[in-house]
Amino acid sequence: MEMGGRLSRMARLRRALTTSLLGLGHALRRERAFQEETLVLVLLVVPGALRFGPGAVGRALLIGSWLLVMVVELLNTAIETTVDRIGLDHHELSRQAKDLGSAAVFLSILLAVTVWLCVLL
Repeated sequence: MEMGGRLSRMARLRRALTTSLLGLGHALRRERAFQEETLVLVLLVVPGALRFGPGAVGRALLIGSWLLVMVVELLNTAIETTVDRIGLDHHELSRQAKDLGSAAVFLSILLAVTVWLCVLL
């Protein structure tokens, strides 16, 4: 592979990493739900998983289940931001989109709780 192709891939990778970090930074600075979920991750999930998780796979399942909650929260925020960008006037489809995003967060939390119960009990 020629050097130019490799540099191009590296540039794309760097750009993707930069935009990902910008998104995480935005969520940590401005999104209350994401801030709260990060706090739960740092104060409860990681220490609890390291203390009580049965082996590496158990710890990965415990931490990973909560990281999934955070991923879904980011997607929900993206949906809400997009809907608000389109217009702030009340529209049934806008409400439905936001409700569906919220339902996804709720289900991901139920999944995390289920994983914790299954792994620890």
